[in-house]
Amino acid sequence: MKTSTSDVILERMMTLHPKVIDLTLDRVWRLLDLLGSPEQHLPPVIHIAGTNGKGSTLAMIRAGLEGAGHRVHAYTSPHLERFHERIYLARALITEEALTSVLDECYTRNGPSPITYFEITTCAALLAMTREQADYTLLEVGLGGRLDATNVVETPALTVITPVSIDHEQFLGNTLEKIAAEKAGIIKKQVPVIVGPQEDAALDVIEDRAARLNAPIFAYGQHWHVYRERDRLVFQDENGLLDLPLPNLLGAHQIQNAGMALAALRYLKANDTGLEAAVTTAQWSARLQKLTKGPLVDLAGTEAELWLDGGHNAAAGQAIAEHLKSLTGRPTFLVCGMLNTKAIDNYLSPFTGHVEELLGVTIPDEVNTLSGEDTAEAARRVGIPAASANSVQSAIGEIATKSPHARIILCGSLYLAGHILRENNP
Repeated sequence: MKTSTSDVILERMMTLHPKVIDLTLDRVWRLLDLLGSPEQHLPPVIHIAGTNGKGSTLAMIRAGLEGAGHRVHAYTSPHLERFHERIYLARALITEEALTSVLDECYTRNGPSPITYFEITTCAALLAMTREQADYTLLEVGLGGRLDATNVVETPALTVITPVSIDHEQFLGNTLEKIAAEKAGIIKKQVPVIVGPQEDAALDVIEDRAARLNAPIFAYGQHWHVYRERDRLVFQDENGLLDLPLPNLLGAHQIQNAGMALAALRYLKANDTGLEAAVTTAQWSARLQKLTKGPLVDLAGTEAELWLDGGHNAAAGQAIAEHLKSLTGRPTFLVCGMLNTKAIDNYLSPFTGHVEELLGVTIPDEVNTLSGEDTAEAARRVGIPAASANSVQSAIGEIATKSPHARIILCGSLYLAGHILRENNP
């Protein structure tokens, strides 16, 4: 792939990274002040935190708002193929010209001062969003919430907290209560908060912060409900009942993600067209995405199925495994690559008894990758037959040879998913 000017600037930004990551907003506030405080000039902000479902929920809110006729900015992370995916400006990804301009401005304004890659690129995204008209801004938290670089908007229009579970313990704490407290840090004084399904310990923490800040709370199971009835999605809140198609994003877990999106859209007064668009037109790559063309699909053969998912924690493993149970007629194989910062046994355990074999791969060009053999060994620990493969291509070829009708799930990391999407680019 040809190196673009924005790639060069992003590489330079890595040299500014502090030697030790300490979660703080000081570096962000300093640069935003130098940039003229763009966080104060954004269209109304919907801020989304949580452990699982942030991206899918954001995608559905965006689809709903756009379906209702609104122009929407969105900031998400990480990207899969190109950095441009992180910054969505009113119906299109940021252009190379616009991205280069804001990155260069942020790099110049920051000077040699230490700042993390995520912090400086978040400042660039906020700056870009002030330079094009829109009706709403959707911000996805990168890590945690309280001290995340996106948590700089004093009065958002709405906050959303998706299900909280154990993840990133080295930064957020080793208990559910501590992690929930970090996620709940996005709740602002008197700003309504949509709360997705939570364990009691997490919900108690979220409700306590909302109460202290007098923030109206709209929680799953109390103020709104969502469930599948036959082949329809049913959502109900104090405004009445919605009978909608099932989400076009696959997996039973997308029902609850749709519920959070619909609760947010109801608060924002989206019309019926927007509410239906939320569940029928949302797009989100590498979440139970069926690959239908490209070199890797050709390698798998015409009789096989190739699926991609970037989930990487226990809840993600459970969600993928539950979806696999609903699919029949084919032997299922996993091609899995993971980072050494993740609890791999917890991720893999739900697959036990539901897959024929796992082939572990090393994620190319990732310093923190587990080796393919380490991934295979973890699979064997939880009772999954496993071996390692030299690459994703060799794993797919091996599976296709032994089982031409296989359902092959490429999984374990968004970094692996990004590599696969680049490799499979038709």
